[in-house]
Amino acid sequence: MDPGGETSGVSWRWLAFDQLSVAELYHIMELRQRVFVVEQHCVYLDADGHDPHCVHGIGTIDHELVAYARLVPPGRTFPAPSIGRVVTAPRARGWGLGRTLMLQAIAESGRRYPGLAITIGAQLYLQPFYESLGFSAVGAPYDEDAIMHIDMVRSSTSN
Repeated sequence: MDPGGETSGVSWRWLAFDQLSVAELYHIMELRQRVFVVEQHCVYLDADGHDPHCVHGIGTIDHELVAYARLVPPGRTFPAPSIGRVVTAPRARGWGLGRTLMLQAIAESGRRYPGLAITIGAQLYLQPFYESLGFSAVGAPYDEDAIMHIDMVRSSTSN
């Protein structure tokens, strides 16, 4: 599973919660916990009740999950739609999947919620990455689960 840095071998799908297979859901939760709980040493409730209402973006290579994000509908975490739980598999880092995943998520948000801005709660150290995708910081940095975050918005005219 090494596309040699290419992201063209990734299969991207956006599925509602009830469209996920049990195996897909297991792999999603496993990846999120591996990175956000274990790797980042952050104890928090990942199964936060939003997943059943979200659309789940899955990037796979040869049926192996390498990238994931969820699109949260307006009104669940922010008034606007939101992209969250953005993660790439540790063994797939450095392939450019994070950027490709976010571009996929931005496009999916535009299809599902045309004309609406996108709000994210970004880890502070990733602010320059999200700015490169058209997001702008709003408000002051804040601590969430012992990791500094900042809210960022991408206007609908950027979609």
